[in-house]
Amino acid sequence: MTDPHAVNHLVETPGADPVEGRVRWAPVQSLWNGGMAATTLVLAPLTCSPAALAVFIGTTGATLLLGHSVGYHRRLIHKSFGCAPWLERLLVWFGALVGMSGPFAIIRTHDLRDWAQRRADCHPYLSHASRPARDAWWQLHCRLELDSPPRFDLGRIGRDPFYRFLEASWMAQQLPVAALLYWAGGWSFVVWGVCARVFVCVHGHWLVGHLAHNRGPQRWIVADAGVQAHDVPWAGLITMGEAWHNNHHAFPGSAKIGLYPGQSDLGYAFIRLLERAGLAWDVRTPEFAPERSNKLLRQEKLHA
Repeated sequence: MTDPHAVNHLVETPGADPVEGRVRWAPVQSLWNGGMAATTLVLAPLTCSPAALAVFIGTTGATLLLGHSVGYHRRLIHKSFGCAPWLERLLVWFGALVGMSGPFAIIRTHDLRDWAQRRADCHPYLSHASRPARDAWWQLHCRLELDSPPRFDLGRIGRDPFYRFLEASWMAQQLPVAALLYWAGGWSFVVWGVCARVFVCVHGHWLVGHLAHNRGPQRWIVADAGVQAHDVPWAGLITMGEAWHNNHHAFPGSAKIGLYPGQSDLGYAFIRLLERAGLAWDVRTPEFAPERSNKLLRQEKLHA
């Protein structure tokens, strides 16, 4: 297993700079996110029913848990547990269904932000430092072009034919789901099970990310890091444990993110379930992690 504190797919490039760059409109991303938002806001009230809401809750929960939290974040990006290739690919497919991006783009976006926030300073796009309206526009409709970006090496993930297919077709992966939902319940199921789900997942991901870098409880400070993280307690359950972001900055390679009493972590609970079934192994938790190069300071010590 790799270093649990490392930014796994980014290569430190001489002269790479996380500060200087410009934010440009990303038309494909903007049309996708804007289209899902517009469709939801117009059609969701007209197609609402108890069954459609149940489809929305079920599909949203499944894709966020299996795909975004476990497949994309804790397995593909941080390698916080081991599993068979078939299971990894299944979980990553659920990640593509969330509707944010393909596996390559999610790795590059995450690791660039992770690398930048550990440095003394970075572009406000990477730190969520702008006001909410501007940050939402940037994150949901634009991309950052650094003047001197670092290099990425996706390794075996980048060579995997299935992941290459998902990267090229992640938007189209909604089509078989839409067809199944239409067969099961008509257009109301499609609107709520695809459009509303993607709209809420993508915009909710931005909102929690913005808050997690600007306000909220902190137990840990990462020494020398220009950007510190906060927990977003009200979102702990609905994000499958991802909202305990201060814990995650402290122990990025841990499969367990909700570390303290009252911090729900359905992502870790699912990984433990896989472990008990013999489908996951080498599950990392903070108590078994080596000391990190950037020292951790308990928040209460800063005020002593």
